[in-house]
Amino acid sequence: MSIALGISTLTPGNSKIFKGVFNLLHVHIDPDDDGPGLYRAIHAVRTFPVSSPETHISLRHTDEDSVECEVGVIVDLSVFPMEAQTLVRASLDQHYFEFRITQIYRIDWKFNLLFFDVETDQGRTEFEMRWQVGRPQHYGENGMLLVDVFDNRYMIPDMDQLSRGDRKQLTRYIYW
Repeated sequence: MSIALGISTLTPGNSKIFKGVFNLLHVHIDPDDDGPGLYRAIHAVRTFPVSSPETHISLRHTDEDSVECEVGVIVDLSVFPMEAQTLVRASLDQHYFEFRITQIYRIDWKFNLLFFDVETDQGRTEFEMRWQVGRPQHYGENGMLLVDVFDNRYMIPDMDQLSRGDRKQLTRYIYW
């Protein structure tokens, strides 16, 4: 088995992303560019999931030796045709499921844990998060990502979209 070094940049000019056999995601790379042609059953991975979720997306596949390999990197997903963007985003959504918090009903602190009662895009839910550095993370320009005790992700895309009372509750415990 030989290993190629370097990163192959995927563009609309050198690659085509499409659904193929068994509804799996495939990519065809121009054989004159860095690839042998067709890669089947690929999936997408964000290289910078919090700071740049729409850029530097790695397309990966599993080779015949069951080793996961990088096919190439999409530097900017927005330059691809809408159909390819939709397919890549669907692949990403399978690997990066996260709840989007829209309202905070209550936050309590006990036993060095924060107990959240929130409304999300999936409905009302409760979760626990360790009260420690690193559990809340910056998300984009003005967002916050909360990681619970089971490593589930709860995202607030923009803190300014929360009500003043919700922000006050949150910043009572989480601040930076």
